[in-house]
Amino acid sequence: MQLLLEPPIAYAESTPKSVRAFQLGALTLKSRYFLSPLAGYTNHPFRVAVRELGGLGLATTELVSTRALLLGSRKTHEYVETSAGDAPLAVQIYGADAKEMCEAAQWLENYGAAVIDVNMGCPVNKVVKNGGGSAMMCNVGATTALVRALVEAVRIPVTVKMRLGWDELNQTAPTLAREFEQAGLAAVMIHGRTREQGFGGNVNLAGIRAVVEAVERMPVIGNGDVRSIADAERMFRETGCAGIAIGRGALLNPWIFAQLCSWERTGQIGAIPSYEQRLDFMARHYDLLVQQRGERGASLTFRKCGGWYSRVLKPGKVMHQRMMMLERVADFEDMVATLRAKGPPPHWKAGEMPEIAVPKGPISHW
Repeated sequence: MQLLLEPPIAYAESTPKSVRAFQLGALTLKSRYFLSPLAGYTNHPFRVAVRELGGLGLATTELVSTRALLLGSRKTHEYVETSAGDAPLAVQIYGADAKEMCEAAQWLENYGAAVIDVNMGCPVNKVVKNGGGSAMMCNVGATTALVRALVEAVRIPVTVKMRLGWDELNQTAPTLAREFEQAGLAAVMIHGRTREQGFGGNVNLAGIRAVVEAVERMPVIGNGDVRSIADAERMFRETGCAGIAIGRGALLNPWIFAQLCSWERTGQIGAIPSYEQRLDFMARHYDLLVQQRGERGASLTFRKCGGWYSRVLKPGKVMHQRMMMLERVADFEDMVATLRAKGPPPHWKAGEMPEIAVPKGPISHW
C-alpha cells in the first residue's frame, strides 16, 4: 500500500508559490499536468468528471485509429466526442500511413481538437503488427518524416507519446526526440519503459532524463508510475522533465491533478477526498456516461471501471459483483445509497492507494 501523504518539507520549501502554466506550441495550458490516454477509460465522461476536480492542464482521448476515423466508424467517432467542458483536448491517433494520418489530423483540427498526439507507445500486438504504436520507434528516418508531414499538415500543436524504445538494446527515444524537435514537434511524452517491458518493472527515470538531455528547447513530459506527490517530485527531480502525465494513477485518484497544483502553490497536498466525495465522483462519472451512452451503454462501460472503484472503496465482495454486473440506473442508485448508508468500511483510510492493476503475461497476448 502507498499513502498520499503530504510531501516532506525538504522539497515543500522549494516549491513554487504559483502553479506553472505550460506552453505547448501556441497553446497555453493552465498547468503542467496531463491526463494520459488509456484505452477504454479516458472517454468523454471520465475526462469531464476529472476536469471538474481542477488542476488538469490537458486531457487526451483514448487512441483513435486514423483509418477507422476516416471511414466514419461510429465507435471511433464516439472516442473523439467532446464538449465545451472538455477543453483543451488532445486526440491521440495511431496508424502507419503518413497520408492517412495527415488527413485524419486535418479532420480533427476542423472538428475542434486543440492538439494532435501521435501514439508511438502502445505495445499491444494488434497495433504494432501493422506498423503503429511502439513499432514506429524502430525506423527513425521514416517516423521522423511522418511527424514532419503531420506538423506541416495542421496549424495546431502536434505531440508524440512514446516509450524509451523497442527493447533494452534499442532505446531510440533520445534520437527520435532530437529529430522530432527539428521537425517542429511541440512536445514529447515519454513513458519510462521499453515496449518489451510492457508495464513490468520500475519506470526508468534515467532513460527519461536521457531524452530531456537530447533536446534543446522542446518540452519533455515524464510518464510512468506517478501515483503520489512524492512520485511526481522524484520524476521532476531525477529527470528534469517539464511536465508530468498520469494515467492509471488518475483512475485510482482523480484528485491527483488538483493535489499537484496545491503542492506547487503551498507545498502541501491539500484536501484528501473523503469516502463521501469518492462516492460523489463515482456517481458523477456514471451520470455523465448515461448522458453520453444511455442506460445500457453506460452500465456496460462502467463495469470496466468497477474494479478500480472497488479497489479504492473496498465495498466487499457482494457490492463488487453488483458493480461488475451493473445493468440499470436504478441498480446503480440503490448501490450508491447502500454504500452511503453503510459508510466507509472499518479498514478504509482516506488517501490510501492500492496496487495498480496492469496487463500481465506476454505482451503479444494483451
